[in-house]
Formats: sequence, C-alpha cells, structure tokens
Amino acid sequence: MPAPQDRPVRVLLVEDHDMVAEAIGLALERSPGLEIVGRSASLAAALADTERLRPDVVLLDRRLPDGDGLGAIPRLEALVPGVRVLVLTGDGSASVAARVAEAGGAGLLLKTSGLGELEDAVRRVAAGEVVFGQDLLGGVLDRLSGRTPALGATLTRRERETLDLLGEGFTTSDISVRLGVALNTGRNHVQRVLEKLGARSQLEAVTIARREGLLT
Repeated sequence: MPAPQDRPVRVLLVEDHDMVAEAIGLALERSPGLEIVGRSASLAAALADTERLRPDVVLLDRRLPDGDGLGAIPRLEALVPGVRVLVLTGDGSASVAARVAEAGGAGLLLKTSGLGELEDAVRRVAAGEVVFGQDLLGGVLDRLSGRTPALGATLTRRERETLDLLGEGFTTSDISVRLGVALNTGRNHVQRVLEKLGARSQLEAVTIARREGLLT
C-alpha cells in the first residue's frame, strides 16, 4: 500500500557501514517528504526495528554481518504488511534483481547510483512502483518468465558443496579431503563449477558466485 501523501515517507535505513549510512541518511533527511526513522546495522536489528518503527520503506543493504539481506525480504514484509523493501547492492546483476523480485522486493539500486537517483527510487517505491535499473529490467523479466535460466541453476548438489568450499577459501586438495573423494575427482568437481559459471579461475568463480547471489 503506498504511503499516504499527507505525511513524510518513513524510511528505515539498514546499512552496516557508518560512512555509507551517514551519507545516505543526510541526503534523504534533506529531501522534502522523506524521513529517516531509524538505522539498523544487521538483519536481526532490521527485523526488530521494522516491527517497532513500522516504516513505509526499508532501504536494505544486500550484504550484512549476519547474512544476505535478500533472504529477509519476506520476513520484513510479514512484520509490516504493505512495507516496501528497496535493496541496495554494490554489484547488481539480472540474477540478483530476479531474486529481489521473487522475494517480493520493490526494487534494486546500485550503491554507485547518485543520491538524486536514490531519493527518486525511494519516492517511487513508496508510491507503489517497482524500481529496477534499465540495464537489469530486461534480465529480470527473462529470468522470471523462465526464458533465461539462473546462473548456477544446473549445479549439482556436490558442485554446490564444492562452490561453498571455494567460497571459504579451500584449495582443490582441501576440497577433495572435505568431500572424501580422490584428488582427481575433486579437480573435476572444481572444473565443472568453473565451466557452469563461465569462470576462468577459482577466484573468478567465487567472484561471479557472490555477484549472482550464490554465495553470501
């Protein structure tokens, strides 16, 4: 439900980096019709503050100390029916944007966006619109319609385990031991992960996986 027009749009800012939070907070506070009602630095605090403060818009950082913000979207919306969740991220992709949409989020905005663009996005989601960058919108529609499978959708359970271990910094030898397989088998698992993610190295695979939301 859009925020009433006769009062400021109440915004809860969820951001764990002090300098980023301060810059965003100051910009939005100076913008007519917007009011920062609180700031949370973790998912746990965001859930408690949303229930207590009942904002119109939750401006949610994607990566927080206690988890991936995308997973909290349904819980935030369950606490305050009608609340709109606008996700901020340092590296967006069609895959991540589709996850935001699937979770019920109102939009995705890059942290590199200008403050004017951020203000506009907050106003638009408060008014009931869905806001995704034009470079992401086409990919979101393709993913949600099933025309383009999500990156990583074909990873097997063992390959997902391998990717998780790569994300924790384990070497191929370590992964083989952790999975209880021969070294050559471990190498094959790693190679298939790289191929399915379109990566040329283990580091690139982890970078892609984090960008696409496969790793937090």
